Amino acid sequence: MAWTADKVPLPELIESLEDLEQKARQLADMIRQSKHFIVFTGAGISTSAGIPDFRGPEGAWTLQAQGRQRAAPTTSTLQAIPTATHMALVELQNRNILKYVVSQNCDGLHRRSGILPDKISELHGNNNREICKDCGKEYLRDFRAVADDTKSIHDHRTGRRCALCSGILHDTIVNFSEPLPERDLKLAFEHAERADLCLVLGSSLTVSPANDIPRAAALVICNLQATPLDSMAALRVHARTDELMVQVMRELGIEIPEFALCRRLRVAVEGGTGTGTGYGRGDRRKVTVSGVDVDGTPASFLRSVRLANNRRVLKVEPFVFDLRGDVVKDGAELSFELEFMGHYGEPNLKLVHALQESELETATVYFLEYNPQNGEWRVVRG
Repeated sequence: MAWTADKVPLPELIESLEDLEQKARQLADMIRQSKHFIVFTGAGISTSAGIPDFRGPEGAWTLQAQGRQRAAPTTSTLQAIPTATHMALVELQNRNILKYVVSQNCDGLHRRSGILPDKISELHGNNNREICKDCGKEYLRDFRAVADDTKSIHDHRTGRRCALCSGILHDTIVNFSEPLPERDLKLAFEHAERADLCLVLGSSLTVSPANDIPRAAALVICNLQATPLDSMAALRVHARTDELMVQVMRELGIEIPEFALCRRLRVAVEGGTGTGTGYGRGDRRKVTVSGVDVDGTPASFLRSVRLANNRRVLKVEPFVFDLRGDVVKDGAELSFELEFMGHYGEPNLKLVHALQESELETATVYFLEYNPQNGEWRVVRG
């Protein structure tokens, strides 16, 4: 908070373009030679997305320490477009060059950009992730899944309950004086111990115990301000993270992909007493439409679901339609209209689900990809 920041922030230093290009070449060579390359990220990687940092000249805690209000509006973390740095890390992950990400950020942009859940430790939590403390089930939300700010900062109850065990859901935000999540911290240290190259991007490296992690054999730090670990760095870069990563990716000969909002939709048909393709008029079947993450974690990103020729518009999860068995049979087509949260202006999507006999009583996953640049959806049936 404000008491952790100085009223007079450390100065921000900027490399010359010539020095930046030379250091980018050096870092690219280090990445090529590495066998276990990890990245440690802080708030500085999200500033170009319109999300302020904490200890910079206009950082959130700096302003509080100075008693000032922010002059310009900021971007909601739900509407922010992942930066060039975010997308560069995704591409390096997809090529198996980047082995792991350790992040202090709560903005959710790493996961939204495409970093896989088993490739990241979110040490300070995620605004869009909540967990059941009873059974351990996690839920991803396309809204701020955090406790009411009128409560104590140590009361993390979100007001929702687990769909599996009805346990009380808690947000995953870690406040000052609270312990870091044990599993994430353990994995972060394990990968740091294996790492032969650790790249720090946009972190002041002042918050403990997170700042004990980036101590790999070869440490590279990219931050505008000085950090306590600068003397340990094999390479020190004073630059904005996007400026460095664009140059590094160019040196590696790898294109940085554009951001696309990726969703996974599950359509499940179950129940009923009919067998084969014949159903009596009294048979009933449940059709459930739900969001899932890549690892099967439930993901909430739908505002409503409408089914053609059905009067009901479902606006509350779970989205379950109760239909006659003779309607839901082999060869039938179910036409859904999906309404999303709309943080990126994504329009409704009409999805036609054609039932096949082999898939009755099972689930089908659709891969939905929305391009904010052209406003179009792409749909692939899994």
